Amino acid sequence: MRVLVFLLILANLLFFVWTQGYFGSSASPDALRVQQQLLADQISIVARGEPPAANKAASAGQAVDSRCLEWADLTVADADRLENLLAEKFPAYKPARSTAPVNASYWVFIPPSANKQLADKKSAELKKLGAPEFFIVPDAGPNQLAISLGIFSGKEAAKQRLEELRAIGVKSAQVGERSGKPALVVVAVNGPAAQGDALREAVGALLPEIKPVVCKGSAQ
Repeated sequence: MRVLVFLLILANLLFFVWTQGYFGSSASPDALRVQQQLLADQISIVARGEPPAANKAASAGQAVDSRCLEWADLTVADADRLENLLAEKFPAYKPARSTAPVNASYWVFIPPSANKQLADKKSAELKKLGAPEFFIVPDAGPNQLAISLGIFSGKEAAKQRLEELRAIGVKSAQVGERSGKPALVVVAVNGPAAQGDALREAVGALLPEIKPVVCKGSAQ
């Protein structure tokens, strides 16, 4: 009976010693964990504190030098042609269109006559009264056969001329705002400076009389 108890104790002791690694297993727990890693020899370090290549390229793209150019005094048709050129050959340039303000002008005039004979008769009367300058409007339109007695940039100057004419006996004259030229368009484009010379050349061939300028506030 004593022998059996001794053998059980010895067996438990041997099992405990084996489980603690005293029969040939590495004494280092870290070494054991390395052995248990799956495909440890295939692990490679991609970068050490550096952004991936794609992020580097994106960062470089943000630093590309840009240039803003502006073409003014364009008709609507010319602005359309310019924007079509950008879309076809320079898509990196983004256009912004605006309308240039048109300064109003005023004139002193006698309303249109029913026919040329009546207009000539009024013209002769103005000459007798000593009107300083006048002419019959020849162009077709709503003011054809009207008599212009002066064109002015401001309304006050036109009113002053009207008073002078009334003082010499011209009673039918009046002041009105002239229909000016069609509104002109400004197109500003912003894009990579590296393509600036090519863009100038292409637009110069398309619109040779319109010269670009650097947008206000942009670097030269």
